[in-house]
Amino acid sequence: MTGFRGDAMTSPTNNAPRRYFVDGGGRRVLIGLTPEETFEFERLDSEQVPGEVQAAPDGRNVWPDAGERRRLELYEKHEGAWRAWMAQSRTERREGFNLC
Repeated sequence: MTGFRGDAMTSPTNNAPRRYFVDGGGRRVLIGLTPEETFEFERLDSEQVPGEVQAAPDGRNVWPDAGERRRLELYEKHEGAWRAWMAQSRTERREGFNLC
């Protein structure tokens, strides 16, 4: 991943983890993406128009446009890193939990 700090992932007042971390340069970055990819993803996500797709020549299928394909590619990269972080976080919590 892009050098994230696990302690920056949760708020002290809320145990729900966030999908962003603050990198060494003070930038807010999505887990698993670079700062540049985070900017690109957010730009593409904000430009997304619901229901806007490109019709295939046969008229039956629809294809996402290039921007949507790239947004999905970045999202999948982020989602994979997010899931890995969540699994690691759960393991660390279990190992640190001791009733004795």
